[in-house]
Amino acid sequence: MSKKDVVKNRRGTILRLGSYMLHYKWFLLLAIVCTFGSNLFSLIGPRLTGFAIGAIEPGKGAVDFEVVAYYAAWMAGFYVLSAAMSYGLQVLMLTISRRVVYKMRQDVFEKLMTLPVGYFDIHQTGDIISRISYDIDTVNGSLSHDVVQLLTTVITVVGALSMMLSISPQLVLVFVVTVPFSILLTKAITGKTRPLFRERSAKLGAMNGFVEEMITGQKTLKVYGRETYTIERFDKKNKEAVDAYYRAEYYGSVVGPCVNFVNNLSLSLISVFGALLYLAGSMSIGNISSFVLYSRKFSGPINEAANIMSELQSALAAAERVFRLIDEEPEPADAPTATELTDVVGEVEMSHVRFGYLPEKTIIHDLSFHAKPGKLIAIVGPTGAGKTTLINLLMRFYYPQKGGIQVDAKNAEELTRDSIRKAYAMVLQDTWLFYGSIYENLAYGREDATREEVIAAAKAAHIHSFIKRLPQGYDTILTDEGTNISKGQKQLLTIARAMLLDAKMLILDEATSNVDTRTEQQIQKAMRRLMQDKTCFVIAHRLSTIQNADLILVVNDGEVVEQGTHEELMKKEGMYRKLYQSQFE
Repeated sequence: MSKKDVVKNRRGTILRLGSYMLHYKWFLLLAIVCTFGSNLFSLIGPRLTGFAIGAIEPGKGAVDFEVVAYYAAWMAGFYVLSAAMSYGLQVLMLTISRRVVYKMRQDVFEKLMTLPVGYFDIHQTGDIISRISYDIDTVNGSLSHDVVQLLTTVITVVGALSMMLSISPQLVLVFVVTVPFSILLTKAITGKTRPLFRERSAKLGAMNGFVEEMITGQKTLKVYGRETYTIERFDKKNKEAVDAYYRAEYYGSVVGPCVNFVNNLSLSLISVFGALLYLAGSMSIGNISSFVLYSRKFSGPINEAANIMSELQSALAAAERVFRLIDEEPEPADAPTATELTDVVGEVEMSHVRFGYLPEKTIIHDLSFHAKPGKLIAIVGPTGAGKTTLINLLMRFYYPQKGGIQVDAKNAEELTRDSIRKAYAMVLQDTWLFYGSIYENLAYGREDATREEVIAAAKAAHIHSFIKRLPQGYDTILTDEGTNISKGQKQLLTIARAMLLDAKMLILDEATSNVDTRTEQQIQKAMRRLMQDKTCFVIAHRLSTIQNADLILVVNDGEVVEQGTHEELMKKEGMYRKLYQSQFE
């Protein structure tokens, strides 16, 4: 990325963050008022200090205590007002940042719901979670603190400079040298640290993704005794993340001390030249005192701003990652003329479909078949033949590069995506259950389902008796992903959930791989009985389970090489017969 693109990208990120804050413009306006009020009241103090010191007559030791008390009282009043408005500002900025973060997380999550399945296939879950949690939290911290600091810096610096000019324009010339030097120094350092903070966020996301992946596969990890190897891999990613964090913070922390040195140099020069002006009779002790205090107010915020530059760089890098996710292309919109798939019959036809997840690597070369309504279509073939890819195309998770798919004699691309997906019920080999009651999990796809319908589906899936033995029955709470029940029981629950849907088509992708043979046979019978007049697509490796299928598609190398009933295929000396014999003979 060129320097011009980096600047443009950074400016765009800042503008987008600003647009989020403008959603709450009245709070923001009140915060700006509090910022101005707090800092202006605070800026009056040094001037009053000079007046109070001026009430002392040097060399005579006479002090006008009434004048000192008068100015001291006004100083106390202004400082109290400044503190009150500063407190109000902090509360307002916390409120704004909380609402901005809420809106940003909402936008990210809503975006995740619109992204195609392909996005999740190539991005680690941990990295996505890192963006929605760590990165947005980083933005939150910056909005609630750093933005206030920047506003304070601008107001304080401008106000202090104005007051110093009114006291002694000659002494202000000191800053003509030190301020540009400080700005150039800060710009040079932050230019080098910005990519480091971007790298830090990326490394932390990669580490989170690795941790999530390893925790999910912990059992497999232990079975294969890969603990030491995994620890070594984590150590490497952890070191990369820590090193990236260290580099960003180390070089970011250089800004503060450097600017602080320049500010101290400014104060030294002011003290020297101020003393010379006093000896020449051009300035009073009170004015010198006020000027020194204003110089601290002038240089102090600049120093603090330099210290928070690293935090701002981190926040901008985090915001860029969040906005990149928000800017990801959603699933292609339905065609403007797309219609709803209604009164579903369940007739599906693929015609000369060609597809590959990558343009240069074709998985399905020329796939054609016709599934009649209410029939059981079994899909068999060796691993990597394209069986699951076929299901992804049926559900419109991906789109064919060539050829067409028809549902009820209508081109799938001319139908709305939601209506096609609602026409299917799906049970995958990888079960998914969420934290909640068994009843809520079963009724997930049908919120209007009655308890009787849920129980009927559970009975059909041969899971009812198990549920009744649980302490709270159908109200038993499942932990995350149903880890308090067996894998086979989870599979039966997902099958029952699919049975409950009022769908004319069903997809089973190795759905009975985790149940015993006897239960599998019972489920097959129950499914056939429950799903009469519904088109079923079954992917199976155990050929004994699909002998009664109305049509068996034998897929190999992305093509249907054979199709027919079990008896018809067995009579042929083809791939199906070889697959069957390899399992039973």
